[in-house]
Amino acid sequence: MTEKLECIVCGRKFPRGQGVVLVVAGKEYTFHSKRCALKFLRRVLEEIDEGILTKAFSNVAKEFAEELKELREKKAKKIV
Repeated sequence: MTEKLECIVCGRKFPRGQGVVLVVAGKEYTFHSKRCALKFLRRVLEEIDEGILTKAFSNVAKEFAEELKELREKKAKKIV
């Protein structure tokens, strides 16, 4: 029998393997849907200091831009 988890936002029970599970510093946060996970993360972002948040957003945006650039270079037609 599969382990049942409980969504920390809405309380709905769901089997392990479904839903969204975030592990931060060894603590597990469980959500039955991406909607509940996003609702939780929005509130977390509101609580974080703006300076730290701005730096983190910049770093992650830069990483995604680099990945996107590499992907575009791989997909580009190469004329030989």
